[in-house]
Amino acid sequence: MKRLDHYWYSNNPVSVLLLPLSWLFRLVATLRRAAYRAGLLKVTRLPVPVIVVGNISVGGAGKTPLVIWLAEFLKQRGYRPAIVSRGYGGQARAYPLLVTPDSDPLLAGDEAVLLARRCGCPMAVAPDRVAAARKVLEAGCDIIISDDGLQHYRLGRDIEIAVIDGARRFGNGRCLPAGPLREPPGRLKRVDLVVVNGGPAETGRFEMRLRSGMVRNLVDEGIARDPAGFQGETVHAVAGIGHPARFFGHLKKLGLNVTGHPFPDHHPYTAQDLQFGDDAPIIMTEKDAVKCRKFADAQHWYLPVAAELSGGFGERLVQLLGRRIDFRSL
Repeated sequence: MKRLDHYWYSNNPVSVLLLPLSWLFRLVATLRRAAYRAGLLKVTRLPVPVIVVGNISVGGAGKTPLVIWLAEFLKQRGYRPAIVSRGYGGQARAYPLLVTPDSDPLLAGDEAVLLARRCGCPMAVAPDRVAAARKVLEAGCDIIISDDGLQHYRLGRDIEIAVIDGARRFGNGRCLPAGPLREPPGRLKRVDLVVVNGGPAETGRFEMRLRSGMVRNLVDEGIARDPAGFQGETVHAVAGIGHPARFFGHLKKLGLNVTGHPFPDHHPYTAQDLQFGDDAPIIMTEKDAVKCRKFADAQHWYLPVAAELSGGFGERLVQLLGRRIDFRSL
């Protein structure tokens, strides 16, 4: 991933050589979206509103914390939300798959299990998000949140929310494979809400910050420590996410002495991956923790985070949702 970051987040000869393929990718992405908009490819509309959360770039931008925030926000306003996702990294034999807090992340995918644990609402995964959505409809939900489904156009949507990495932004601004973009930046003009994670937001966009909770022990989650309690210690930081450096930097801002151990996104951990030859505490992301509990010991900890949105985001979401629901009733 470090090598890809070098190619995707700088102007370099390799990226330039890949420009013809990038132009082809961009053309295909644009034509595909146009085909759905023109009705040449079928869009499936569901009987309940659908909110899609995604991004236009490859790699972690902070979608999962935002999905958790949305589920909690909607429940507070009387909705019965459900969540669907692709279940990336899962190896289930059959789809759609209902996901519970106790599901095996190797089957359902790590992010799906994390969402099921944190949100307490129906969750289903499938490469075909329409099939996943139909599955959660059976649970009696009245609104669906699609995690990372911005480019899954077959699933009709009422609201689109795009998340931008506030630090890395759009890299070199090129589409795959010359850059990190799945769609050109102009796509953001056609989404309903744009959220910038960890950076300043331009006019009309909303800032999101990640707030740390207590560091919790994997063996006994009832054991919690303030992050400040690790100050002065050298800790091993483990992250198998789209942008591990963000997690390592966050721990350093909390005052910890960090030895970082990046792993590929959705890495299938084994006990050997977490053996560093000493007894120093090991702190990982919550997404990594769902895969490491089965072989964890007392030195393994995880740091949960929660999204905080800038003022006005919730109100704007409620306005948009009300309009779309009114339009559906016409």
